[in-house]
Amino acid sequence: MPPARFSGRTPVTATLSDDLKNLLDAPVFVTVATIQPDGSPQLSPVWVKRDGDELLFSTTLSSRKAQNLLRDPRVSVVLHPADTPYVYAEIRGSAALSTEGGPELADELSRKYTGKDFADFAPEPVSGERVVVRITPHKVVGRL
Repeated sequence: MPPARFSGRTPVTATLSDDLKNLLDAPVFVTVATIQPDGSPQLSPVWVKRDGDELLFSTTLSSRKAQNLLRDPRVSVVLHPADTPYVYAEIRGSAALSTEGGPELADELSRKYTGKDFADFAPEPVSGERVVVRITPHKVVGRL
């Protein structure tokens, strides 16, 4: 898989607060925003896990969000717990995609959110090669 192409300056890596890490370790849904070819936003709710200060989610290589991230790795993630309406965080960063561990991450996330392996949860088989999207945060804003 070719690396994402974007010729911006190298941003600083941000550190996630302990409160934000605790929220991300729980089964909280996040919304991922990527940039469409025409410059418009594309949003997707996803399951997420944390690896240190980085966020990981799984998708298929053929998905719109994966294609957008391969073209332009800039990404924004919004975390907004349903049970606390005035708490939110936006994590702006860059994404890297890898085919290594894609199916395993899908199963891990499915067990975190549903208690079942992905194949046992998905209403119909998902076709396409699974990838791991790893987001490195560059800026965190919000109200925690």
